Amino acid sequence: MLYEVRWHGRGGQGVVTASDLLARAAILEGKYVYHAPEFGPERRGAPVRAYTRIADEPIEQHFGVYNPDAVVVIDPSLQSATSLILEGVKKGGLLVVNAREVHRSLLEGAKALGLSVWSVDAFKVAMEVFGRPLYNTPMLGAFVKASGLVALESVLKAVEERFKNPQLVARNVEAIKRCYEGVKRVV
Repeated sequence: MLYEVRWHGRGGQGVVTASDLLARAAILEGKYVYHAPEFGPERRGAPVRAYTRIADEPIEQHFGVYNPDAVVVIDPSLQSATSLILEGVKKGGLLVVNAREVHRSLLEGAKALGLSVWSVDAFKVAMEVFGRPLYNTPMLGAFVKASGLVALESVLKAVEERFKNPQLVARNVEAIKRCYEGVKRVV
């Protein structure tokens, strides 16, 4: 088993952290992982991608993910970049989007590829839990539910290990659980 995930967002939204937490959760389950960020201009707000590979055997591929099994769109404003989001995604793969409603062109493109499309309003959850648009852990919760790749309990344990501040852990756990429970399959 080799499963590849490509994360899309903007600098400062926690794209790299979400990928890292997924990798940590997979390690807790005894799986092998590869996690890497890809930056453009290194500034807050610039487009950022991160990659996560999870496998049952050691991973020898140490480069970007060009044909992901799943794509997670953390920043809702990136939905209109349909060709960027869907570039190389495997037919029959998974798309998880931070949106109340998935942009029509993205949805049509995803349908053409036979993708399973899931969405959640991570903006609303982030504002209620953090008071600002931090989408990383909410979207990680949504991805975990949509993919079933790792157990929710493993992700929560990874959060506890990564963030030492009990208040920060509690808020991230709440955001993860809310989006895990709130994500809905669109197609």
